[in-house]
Amino acid sequence: MKKLIYQFYILFLFTFFFSCSNETSQGWTYIFDGKTFNGWHSYGEDIIGSQWSINNGELIFTNDENESGHDILTEKEYTNFELSLEWNVSKGGNSGIFYGVKEIPKFSAFSTGPEIQILDNHNGYAASDLEYAPSLFDLVKSENLNLKFNGHGNWNHVIVKIDHVNNLGTVKFNGELAYTYPLSGPEWDKLVSKSKFALGSDRSDATYAPDFGKFKTGKIALQDHSTDVKFRNIKIRELYK
Repeated sequence: MKKLIYQFYILFLFTFFFSCSNETSQGWTYIFDGKTFNGWHSYGEDIIGSQWSINNGELIFTNDENESGHDILTEKEYTNFELSLEWNVSKGGNSGIFYGVKEIPKFSAFSTGPEIQILDNHNGYAASDLEYAPSLFDLVKSENLNLKFNGHGNWNHVIVKIDHVNNLGTVKFNGELAYTYPLSGPEWDKLVSKSKFALGSDRSDATYAPDFGKFKTGKIALQDHSTDVKFRNIKIRELYK
């Protein structure tokens, strides 16, 4: 029996170290270590808002009506990369994942970095099809009918690939290709022109965001949208290094 336990332990160690080695060899780096806020801060501040906590390897946002506006973002900036993470939103919940974020006074992550939407699609509010998860908020939606959404209280996995060399953004959701889109140029400008971020927009929900989507290099951010959400297994792989 002891021999069997010993063999199982050796097999476990081998599998664990092979997995870690394989992940490292593929270029993935965890940007959330599961224990601390190292490498992260609140938008425009050096600290992390009290609504954010860590438990069981999860990065957790718990809404507090007395606080607001505590998006968190990476210390490091990225240009060409793949970002992989899992999210779990509360009933009716809403949040987002931003890239290309710059910390500009009087603005927010929402005003500079495009957002991959997080939403409880079955219970949350969406003004249009462009606001359901995992849409590029108010810009691009998925046409993949095989896309599976796991409802509130369950984990969803998203992979975002930002490739400025080939001017291509790609979003995969729960193992399926959700959509691709241009990152800049006339096609991108056309998408923005129809959105709430268009300068001079007469939409009732128009957002003044003169620098929206203009930065090829920026930070990754996670949104405080005043509803509970959890994140885990946040890792990134930089391209063309």
